[in-house]
Amino acid sequence: MIYNKKIYLGILIFIIILISPFLASLGKVNAAPAPSLDTPVINAMTVKQCVEPTKYMKANHMELLYQWRDEVVRKGNTIYVNSRGQKYTISLEKTCLKCHSNEEQFCQRCHTYAGVSLYCWECHQK
Repeated sequence: MIYNKKIYLGILIFIIILISPFLASLGKVNAAPAPSLDTPVINAMTVKQCVEPTKYMKANHMELLYQWRDEVVRKGNTIYVNSRGQKYTISLEKTCLKCHSNEEQFCQRCHTYAGVSLYCWECHQK
């Protein structure tokens, strides 16, 4: 009988230790980072507008970049027509990084928060 109490106590302590990180963060919310748009090109714009609407870009920028890669590499197409009918050059360096030139304050901030690795620079130059 005494062994049963020790076993149950050991299991209880193990479970408490196992779930303690969850209990410690209960009710705490990590605010999503706000990427800095404070760059010379963006500040000079009268209408601050990205290639696609902000909500779309936050959720789908990687899909757009994959689509651009396939268009350029596989089809030779270098022009992107967005949802508003505007034309842009398909280029990470000349289009995206022209405005979002501060990698640490724009790209890294959200990617670090989300635990996602940036591997753009394996092929592209900074």
